[in-house]
Amino acid sequence: MALDPSIPVLVVDDYSTMVRIIRNLLRQLGFADIDDANNGASALEKMQIKRYGLVISDWNMEPMTGYDLLRQVRADPRLEQTPFIMVTAESKTENVIAAKKAGVNNYIVKPFNAQTLKAKIEAVFAESEQAAPA
Repeated sequence: MALDPSIPVLVVDDYSTMVRIIRNLLRQLGFADIDDANNGASALEKMQIKRYGLVISDWNMEPMTGYDLLRQVRADPRLEQTPFIMVTAESKTENVIAAKKAGVNNYIVKPFNAQTLKAKIEAVFAESEQAAPA
């Protein structure tokens, strides 16, 4: 599936500079409907109100980490299908494995550019297209 820039995207990061960087990269890729949340709890609140086609979340946040957010999203029957990309500065194998077990769709290690983000988003949607019954 080609990238669908019409989908609403939620960027979750407690570091406003990172939110701005990801937002700019998404805009470069053609996305216009971009919301942000500065922690997992507020991200969950937004997800209860609006259906997002993609969530891009930082791993390291307080008080709710991106990993905790992912687990809560996957545990909610209304949100569990939401594509989820985890962003982290650490490429620890155990973190990648934990995120995969929790149901993350993809994983990006900082720093990254628009090409990397585009490739990761395309991979997520190619995966969900294969999973969906034809």
